[in-house]
Amino acid sequence: MAVEALGNPPQVTLPAGQIAGIGRAAQTIEHLPAQAVIADKGYDADRFVAMTETSGAQAVIPPRSNRITQRSFDRHLYRDRNLIEHFFARIKHFRRIATRHDKPAKSFLSFIHLACAFVWLAGLRTDPSVVLRS
Repeated sequence: MAVEALGNPPQVTLPAGQIAGIGRAAQTIEHLPAQAVIADKGYDADRFVAMTETSGAQAVIPPRSNRITQRSFDRHLYRDRNLIEHFFARIKHFRRIATRHDKPAKSFLSFIHLACAFVWLAGLRTDPSVVLRS
């Protein structure tokens, strides 16, 4: 899953449960306009970093400790990775998502879309730039 600079997901896909995140990462960010792709160490693969940089985005991914040649990354920009962590924390308030009560993937994905809409609407209410008038 990917989130934009405000912490809202631009698109949601549901891969198979046995596939690692790096397996679908390229497809997830392929069509998203991004200046930077911020991810954790699990996404530190030469192929993914090269694909990110050829698309014109900066790869802000810390290198794994077992890398032979350590790459540099922007530590200040990496702090914004908390947006995805906060997003997952918000949608896990919905018990159906945290425990996956819906077994068919179609039902589960539709409830994730509903939870994303609730999170987005809740963010609009608390955003100080949005003024509600009565």
